[in-house]
Amino acid sequence: MVEHLHRAGTSPETLADPMRPRRYRIAHTRQDTRDTFTLELEPTEGPPLAYRPGQFTMLDAFGVGEVPISISGDPARGGPLEQTIRDVGVVTHALITAPVGTLLGVRGPFGTSWDVSLGAGGDVVFIAGGIGFPPLRPALLELISERDRYGRVVLLYGVRTPEDIIFGDELRSWAHDHGIVVGVTVDNGQHAWRGKVGLVTQLIPRAGFDPRNTTAFVCGPEVMMRFSAAALADRGVRPSRIRMSMERNMKCGVGLCGHCQLRELFVCVDGPVLTYDRLAPLLSSREL
Repeated sequence: MVEHLHRAGTSPETLADPMRPRRYRIAHTRQDTRDTFTLELEPTEGPPLAYRPGQFTMLDAFGVGEVPISISGDPARGGPLEQTIRDVGVVTHALITAPVGTLLGVRGPFGTSWDVSLGAGGDVVFIAGGIGFPPLRPALLELISERDRYGRVVLLYGVRTPEDIIFGDELRSWAHDHGIVVGVTVDNGQHAWRGKVGLVTQLIPRAGFDPRNTTAFVCGPEVMMRFSAAALADRGVRPSRIRMSMERNMKCGVGLCGHCQLRELFVCVDGPVLTYDRLAPLLSSREL
């Protein structure tokens, strides 16, 4: 297990006792959509958690349970730890309904990062589906902080309905202030919706980027990521330059329980961010 933790880039503090949570207090709760909330967490003692874009924590609602949640904040800003959570079960419901001041347990950070700097000097494409947008937000914020190091930056975002769009104000700001090309599409547009309707993969062929010099970051439902990565590869993006976050069935965060095993990989330890050339043969096999 120690070898796995070293490969994941886990901090020495966590490596010493990866099963021991630190106590954090809910400082603020923001409702992003009808079922998605962002918690701002502050440590009760010691410095704030240091993390890299793409890493996740294990959040513990004491007496209820623990879930893995990707960090959605700005790693360079410091301050409260931001975790964006969708209400999909008993533990996540307990987390988002806990009043301000409630103590939670936080383990981590765990996992590999996006390594967004790999795209420096070329074009960068972000593709997000639904709740897959929050794990990509730290990478976007890191890129924006050094915007002049990158060429054309494209963000393609697909959601079920217009009401499910997260960070809408930031999308507009990124497009207006930082020259990021933002494309949003919905599965089901209402009468007031004037944007695109359809799958996010349909935006890829029309997105303007140089595939020979592009790095892509993809996060969302597994089927969406599989087809998005294939579409990017068909455009000419090298599979080794396509990075995907495979947050599937993670439970313990340290490779012990086996819930997230993908053949020889343990997603919580070897990932969650992995390259498409490594994942392609596994994603095409059923029952893995």
